[in-house]
Amino acid sequence: MTKIETASTDAGEARITWHTAPGARLVLALGHGAGGGVEARDLAALAAGLPARGVTVALVEQPWRVAGKKVAPAPKTLDAGWRGLWPALAAPGLPVVAGGRSAGARVACRTGAELGAAAVLALAFPLHSPGRPERSRAAELLATGLPTLVVQGGGDPFGRPEEFPDTGAYELVGIAHGDHGFAVPKRAPVDQDATVGRIVEAVGDWLDGLR
Repeated sequence: MTKIETASTDAGEARITWHTAPGARLVLALGHGAGGGVEARDLAALAAGLPARGVTVALVEQPWRVAGKKVAPAPKTLDAGWRGLWPALAAPGLPVVAGGRSAGARVACRTGAELGAAAVLALAFPLHSPGRPERSRAAELLATGLPTLVVQGGGDPFGRPEEFPDTGAYELVGIAHGDHGFAVPKRAPVDQDATVGRIVEAVGDWLDGLR
C-alpha cells in the first residue's frame, strides 16, 4: 500500500511517500540527494522490494525539493527538515532506520543518534568531492554511534569502496562498476537490473540482521 503525507518542519513543508509492508517490523526512512529526488533508482528499488520482506519504506522529500527549488540548502537546513519530519516517521510505533543517498546519507549520519534511530543506511555516501580525496567526510560516517551500512558504487567518484576507512563501526557493501547513482556501463559484466537487485538484497539482509 502506498500513501502520501505532508509534514511541517522549520525548513518548510516536507513530503513522505509511504510504501507500507503488511505486518511491518520496522520503517526504513530514505532521504534523497542534492541533485535528485526520490525517483533515484536505488531509492525506488528499495521502496518496491523491501515491503515484501516486512519493511515499510518511507521516501522523504526535503522541503526545498517540495517547493520546487533547484539547489539544496546548507547542511544545517537539511538537518532541520529531517528533524521536523521525524515524528511522522516514528508515528507507526516501529523502530526507524534513518537512511538516504548522497546528501541524504550525510543527514542520516549526522542526526540518527539524537533522533533515536535504530540504525543508519548510507547509500552512495559522498566521502569527498570528486578529485578532492584530501577533504574527507569520514568523520560524519564514523560518528553515527549506531549500526551503520554503507552501500557504495565501485566507480563512485565521490569515494570508491577502497577509499573508506579500514577501521570504524560500520559495514560496507561494494557495488561493482556502479557510479554515484549506481548506474553501470553497458560494457560491464553485470547489467543494471542485477546491480539494483544486489542493492535490495544487501540492504534487506542487513535489516534482517538488526532483529
